[in-house]
Formats: sequence, C-alpha cells, structure tokens
Amino acid sequence: MNAVLPQARFSTMESSTQEDWAAITSHFIPFAKSQAERVLAHLLLLDGDCGGYPVDRLTHSLQTATRAHEAGEDEEYVVCALLHDIGDTLGAYNHADVAAVILRPYISDENHWMIEKHGIFQGYYFFHHLGMDRDQREQFRGHPHFERTARFCALYDGPAFDVNASNLPLEFFKPMVERVLAKPRRTIYTAMEAAAAL
Repeated sequence: MNAVLPQARFSTMESSTQEDWAAITSHFIPFAKSQAERVLAHLLLLDGDCGGYPVDRLTHSLQTATRAHEAGEDEEYVVCALLHDIGDTLGAYNHADVAAVILRPYISDENHWMIEKHGIFQGYYFFHHLGMDRDQREQFRGHPHFERTARFCALYDGPAFDVNASNLPLEFFKPMVERVLAKPRRTIYTAMEAAAAL
C-alpha cells in the first residue's frame, strides 16, 4: 500500500513554512525522477501528425536521431536530435524555443544553442519558398555555435523526411533519454535536485 504524502497547508507563498516545503519536496522527488517518462509521452503526441510533411513528426524525430546516432554523435547530441521538435504541439510559432527550454537544464550550452536556433537555421532550406529571407541565420554568423547548428540542419534535421528511410524505434532511444534527463546541470532548485538524486 502506498503511503499518503503530506500536503502543504499555506494559502499564500508568503505564509508558507519550512514544513510546507518539506511536504512539497516529498512530492517533487518522485516527480523529478519521472521527467524522461513525461517527455517521451509528450513526444508520442507527434505520432501520426504529418502537418502536410512527407512523414509524421515522430518519424521525422526518429529519423533525425537515427542519423545522428549512426554518424557517431554522442548520447546527449542524439537525445537533442530526437527531441528537437518536441515543441511542435505547443509552440506553433516557436517550437525550437519550447524544445530548448525543456532541454536546457540537462544539456551543454552548445547543444542548447543548437536546439534553440535550429528553426532559423533550417529556414535556409525553405524560407525563400514562403517569401521569407532564407539567410536569417546570417545574423548569427561568427557565433561559436553557428557551424554546429548549420551542420545539425544539413546532416540530420534537413534530410530526415525520407519516407523510405529505416529508423531506429523509440524504445532504442529511451535509455538515452532517461540518462540525459536524469542529470540536470543547471537549475535554481539545486537543493531539491540533490534530494531527488538520492
């Protein structure tokens, strides 16, 4: 039988107590440990959603990650490739920002920048078909992560719409996602994170 966890009793944050926050922390720890599970469940919302593309968004994500994995990219990079479009369902106009915010605590600065900017860099291949400036990425020319992001789009994201491609299944990537999302590198909740790691 599962123990009932305590609940905080305050009606305003200002009136909260240390005992209240101990109660909240007791809920936070198991919740934080299930981050990968929630992220993967959200990724599954992309299944069957083509949005007019040749493949659905989940297939595109799996293709991108498969290409990165087969090219020998490291685990964190592969997880970024898998989750780079996870924001599609919530951020119709800023999907890259949504993905970057989700991943930020867990990934390096260079991978975070790559995910955050990939929408602009990907535009090099199609913005001109929409009457937009395909060279919007040039505003970042000279940035330390410019070439990394251009390479991500050229090698992995851009070519990942192939209806005939063989993709690794989501289950193959699940342990990678679990490992990467188990180790936050930056969070304002360091004390809670330390407790969650126990």
